[in-house]
Amino acid sequence: MIKNRSSEKIGFCDSGVGGLTVYSKFRKILDSEDCIFFGDLKNSPYGNKTKEQLINYSRKVFDFLHKKGVKAVVMACNTTSASTYPIIKNEYDFKIYPIIQSCAKIISELGVKRLGIFATPSTIASGVYESEIHKYNSDMIIYPHACPDWVNIVESSTQNQPDKIEIIKQDLDVMLKNNPEKIILGCTHYPYLIDILSKFAPKDMFIDPADFFVEYIKSDLEKSRLLNTQKQIGSEEFYVSANPEEFKKASKMFYEVNDVFLV
Repeated sequence: MIKNRSSEKIGFCDSGVGGLTVYSKFRKILDSEDCIFFGDLKNSPYGNKTKEQLINYSRKVFDFLHKKGVKAVVMACNTTSASTYPIIKNEYDFKIYPIIQSCAKIISELGVKRLGIFATPSTIASGVYESEIHKYNSDMIIYPHACPDWVNIVESSTQNQPDKIEIIKQDLDVMLKNNPEKIILGCTHYPYLIDILSKFAPKDMFIDPADFFVEYIKSDLEKSRLLNTQKQIGSEEFYVSANPEEFKKASKMFYEVNDVFLV
């Protein structure tokens, strides 16, 4: 049963800093919400982990956020949305917003026939993007492609190095052989590579699902009467399971973070 606790905090979770792409968009439209962000740097990256490992990591993060008394948790990580949400969705008494499942209907209505998906190996192996989108649009042809190196490229800020550009281009070349009309950047880190990708394909071909995601969350919070109606700017707390200074440094790509606490 979901508790109606509109004045309490909203939690955000990700394997690292990539989830800040979702968080920054959220803050632009719902800046009155009090928020807690958790980056699991100790176990990052998630994309090459087993389903059992991911479930274990997610439960630990959710347990931490539950102790903080959150009213909802935003799964800003595509990998955990794909692998762990179906398992743990009924284990907690707060709202859970998984990025893939929350965006699937909107993506299905894009009006395209051929859709590419770039994501981590774990997300691609799960097949969740395809199964969720096909619930609403069984005619859409989906081309999934795993990009195992992209998260590390973003986290290490090496995307402009020639060898890294070549890796990104090789993945894109494979995808473009399918003649997709649009390509979903199905990992929160990937939108940071949009400038590189758009050197080799039209920029408007790439879709950041975070734009759909935050609008969905806002709408659902309103419908569920969980929206915080306070007038002042909401508070922010940032926690990590390892390397707080590394998180703070890397976060500058996505969102200006001040204090980061180690848990």
